[in-house]
Amino acid sequence: MKKIAITITALAIAALTMGAGVASEQTAGSGAKHSASTTVENWTIEQWNAAKAEWAKDKSKWADCQQQATDQKLADRKSWSFLYTCMTKSS
Repeated sequence: MKKIAITITALAIAALTMGAGVASEQTAGSGAKHSASTTVENWTIEQWNAAKAEWAKDKSKWADCQQQATDQKLADRKSWSFLYTCMTKSS
């Protein structure tokens, strides 16, 4: 059980680090949002769950981003890129 928790934590850190690197590398490019969105939509369920667990720590921002995704009728992997963008943008 402890190994699973360590693995999930490592995946969360890797996913967040990877996502931050993609976003920062691509801000100068014309397809920055598209590339980050595509990357997030191709994450594994484990990567997504690790990122969600980390983001859910900021309860108010997470709830707001989820509500926005619901309002836009985004579901499944299509909502992933929106939630990623919403959670990683500077407030």
